[in-house]
Amino acid sequence: MHTDAHWAPASVDIFGVRVATLPLAEIADEIVARAAPSLDGVPDYVCATSVHGIVESTRDEEFFRILERAWIVAPDGMPLVWMGRRLGARHMQRVYGPDLTKAVCAASAGTGIRHFFYGGAPGVPEELAHRLSVEFPGLEIAGTYSPPFRRLTPEELSAVADRINQSRADIVWVGLSTPKQERWIAEVRELLTVRVLISVGAAFDFHTGRVKQAPRWMQARGLEWLFRLTREPRRLWRRYAYNNTRFVYLALRQLLRGSRS
Repeated sequence: MHTDAHWAPASVDIFGVRVATLPLAEIADEIVARAAPSLDGVPDYVCATSVHGIVESTRDEEFFRILERAWIVAPDGMPLVWMGRRLGARHMQRVYGPDLTKAVCAASAGTGIRHFFYGGAPGVPEELAHRLSVEFPGLEIAGTYSPPFRRLTPEELSAVADRINQSRADIVWVGLSTPKQERWIAEVRELLTVRVLISVGAAFDFHTGRVKQAPRWMQARGLEWLFRLTREPRRLWRRYAYNNTRFVYLALRQLLRGSRS
């Protein structure tokens, strides 16, 4: 639980979700500070969320509540940043999940904070842990786990929670897809003794080289979706056609209502 019950990151309201306006480095520092003390109670969680997650929350009340209860919802997508700037957060920046992963690992190396990596295909979390421990000497790896693609049974969820607790992890990185990763966090967090859980989507695959990242210039212009669409058109075209269109509609509606009021 929060050491300071009154502390919350600066944020803007995007379709009812509080999206953090802090820069990446500050969010990373807050996560490391939260993970360092010996705390009791239910752990906090951070969601690196893109247009997909925000739009999903508008049509799924349960998922909206998951984002609403998050300690930090980080803007992992330029459209959220642009929306936040229009809402007054003029210095808002993207907090890209893969960058957040490295920033927290860099800040926590040598501090005794222990990391557990949950997600990815067999071998992926192990490869990720190895690469990060080489890049950041002193990084402590508590454990890794590659779950089945399907939803876990209650018995399996309890066994995974026991495994994570026995590892004495402080931070659990969750690399699944949205909304699967956030739902898993909501299901398991009350069973865990860790400090912070962080959902970072495809960061596991990006950092292990299984999936190629969009060039930085495309990311900066909000075109990462187009890059990924050209690589997986059959799987992604429906998602982007719906999510992008609905996001623009909801953004215009919110901005127009704000200007009238």
